[in-house]
Amino acid sequence: MITVYNPEIGDCLIVMLESAAGLVVESETRGDVTRTFTENKTVGFNFFKVAEALHLEKAGQVFLNEQEVDFLNQRLVKENFKEQLVVDDQPKIVVGKVLELVPHPDSDHLSITQTEVADGKILQIVCGAPNVAAGQKVVAALPGALMPDGTAIFPGVLRGVESFGMLCSARELGIPNAPKEKGILILPEAAVVGQAYPNTRS
Repeated sequence: MITVYNPEIGDCLIVMLESAAGLVVESETRGDVTRTFTENKTVGFNFFKVAEALHLEKAGQVFLNEQEVDFLNQRLVKENFKEQLVVDDQPKIVVGKVLELVPHPDSDHLSITQTEVADGKILQIVCGAPNVAAGQKVVAALPGALMPDGTAIFPGVLRGVESFGMLCSARELGIPNAPKEKGILILPEAAVVGQAYPNTRS
């Protein structure tokens, strides 16, 4: 779940639950809540007039606590929506370790990595960086991350292979004076797998 506050479209908290890239999206509005969906599958909600209750002041990504999610769920119940939102307070941009990788069977530049993103948690992440290698400590954007350029990270399929995140370059992380050359950011060996990157809530 990715939540973004956008005051420019009328005091609106945007909640993204699924990727809708390339799909025809429809919507229905009840009161101050708009549900977006495709083929009757909910992909998100827009909550209007919530800034005061949730203490929202500036545009950008919002991290909701349990009480705030409960407030939104009460709005959904009030407007007779059947869905309920779930609190997710885990960091989404973290230190990862590439355990192994193999060439993508349908690409001459993609690799299929098995990347540890928390103690014992391993995700398959397809990566196109030319400098990726097994054993590296890297920065992994997990499903539910919102990148500095506004890109939302969701599970996807790259040329027929499932991918559950992205290994990040310095440029994708918005690091000043990032190298122009393509390649993921390699972290020191001392970096702790699973720790938020940078060491803040992401």
